Amino acid sequence: MKGSSGGSGAAVSGLRALKDPFVVPGPTGVAIRTRLRVSAVDVAVLTEVGTLLGSLAAEDLAERCRRGDTHDAASWAARKRRLTRASSARWAGSITKATDEQWALARRGQAGETAWLRREITSIGARLARPLGAKGDKRAGLMRGYATRAEWQAKSRRRSALQDRLTALEADWAVGRVHVVRGGKKLAQLRHHLGEAGLSGAEWRERWRAARMFLAADGESGKRCGNETIRVTDTGQLSIRLPAALAHLANAPHGRYVPDLSVAFTHRAEEWRERIAADRAVAYRIHFDAPRGRWYLTASWKRAAGPPLPLRTALARGVLAVDMNDDHLAAWRLDAHGNPVGAPRRFSYDLTGDAQHRDAQIRHALTRLLHLARRSGVSAIAVEDLDFGVGTSRELHGRNKRFRRLISRFPTAALKARLVSMAAAQDIAIVAVDPAYTSRWGTQHWQRPLTTTTRQPTRHDTAAVAIGRRTLGHPIRRRAVPPPHDQRDRVGHRTAQAVPETRRREETRPRIPGPRTGSVPPECGAKAGDQRAPHHSGYAAERDALPARSSGTAAPVRPRDTGLQGSARDNVGCRPVPGA
Repeated sequence: MKGSSGGSGAAVSGLRALKDPFVVPGPTGVAIRTRLRVSAVDVAVLTEVGTLLGSLAAEDLAERCRRGDTHDAASWAARKRRLTRASSARWAGSITKATDEQWALARRGQAGETAWLRREITSIGARLARPLGAKGDKRAGLMRGYATRAEWQAKSRRRSALQDRLTALEADWAVGRVHVVRGGKKLAQLRHHLGEAGLSGAEWRERWRAARMFLAADGESGKRCGNETIRVTDTGQLSIRLPAALAHLANAPHGRYVPDLSVAFTHRAEEWRERIAADRAVAYRIHFDAPRGRWYLTASWKRAAGPPLPLRTALARGVLAVDMNDDHLAAWRLDAHGNPVGAPRRFSYDLTGDAQHRDAQIRHALTRLLHLARRSGVSAIAVEDLDFGVGTSRELHGRNKRFRRLISRFPTAALKARLVSMAAAQDIAIVAVDPAYTSRWGTQHWQRPLTTTTRQPTRHDTAAVAIGRRTLGHPIRRRAVPPPHDQRDRVGHRTAQAVPETRRREETRPRIPGPRTGSVPPECGAKAGDQRAPHHSGYAAERDALPARSSGTAAPVRPRDTGLQGSARDNVGCRPVPGA
């Protein structure tokens, strides 16, 4: 942010530089899902097709992993020709594309794990080098030492174990080797803990077969309804192009199978109909949810990414600032001048339970937040640009296990992805701001002024105010109250509201040393208030303040000889007093 407490001011005060707020780009992809109410015959056909294509996908993934970094266009063409003979050209294209994306995802995971291991080894090494019980110093870049000798020994062993993992990972990276499990590593390991999971062997095998099935087809622009392999018409008819080995199961011309059901999308149905009416590409995926015993159809497509809304335009009608927490969203609306309007709002959610429950809780909370934004008339929602990907280590937060668990379970990625996607559908911009010091400064400058007999704002509410003011370009610090009107020569506007170019404007105002009274002890060297206020004869400040006589006399006139009394004498050398 321009003029915030970053840059050169941050280097002097020890505060880190703040990043400028920016409008988060909208999503470039759309996915909608509906349930398929299939019959027993349709289940048998879909299972057989998915199992066959899943086995082909497993063979192709193994071949791609064996190639490693030596894979090229010729290898891809050979893989696709081999798959085409057993299925079709379009199925082969979908399988090879999914395989390449899965291999690339595994490589990105290797890179992320390598970076994490190096950070952990470096942090542990820095703490091992410090004396036992030594305190840390952030400004000097020194980490604290371990508390006991036993902890030092345990961390030394952990560093050796992490170093061994890093060595093996770097060896895999050098030859392009990845470790991928079709169906998921978590489900594969669950096979050895069926008792703890409450599953039987048959139930686990059903989930394993469902996870390894492949029934996904990429879309093609210009083809009928945007997809030639899995086609859904505007009337809701679903048809699947069968692989060559299962052509005998077809019940429609051209080797297609039409299930006895009707497809109906509810979310973004109009946008989907417009695409298939124009024969634009739409990708489909059919999958079986084994725990629920349900079949689903997911349609997805890409949308053209438009230019982001300018920041000034998005903030023209104020902003709805949101402080994200592990159990609720604290929101407060601010006008264009940075003033809180109305009362703070809180939207709670529960992050316990399975992933589907947590996702539903987040979705419901964000829905209520967007409804508030529309009722308030704002065009932007300000959120903190949080990233806890590297902040959950014990080396950073010590033995504060509760705080580490809080950070680990905080759904930063899910909140941001959901909020950006849902806000784009309602033409509301999402502005990300730097989260530094918002809770601390919001509580310091805003909690007491906003507290009334009927309103007790929390530190999360005041953090939302700090986020909103930083988004709008205002300092978090409030404007100071003007001085009292007890003397006319003291009345005036405060200059505590710093301009954007002022260094360190968002910091706490420093305490001015020295006494606060008009009387200053001799030889103290401190300035106490206005030195012209005391009426002592011969006072240097008074002599300097008196204007020279126009009669040309050489001797200066002492203040007690001027005849000025009361407030008129106080204003000698100041602005004229009307009627004096």
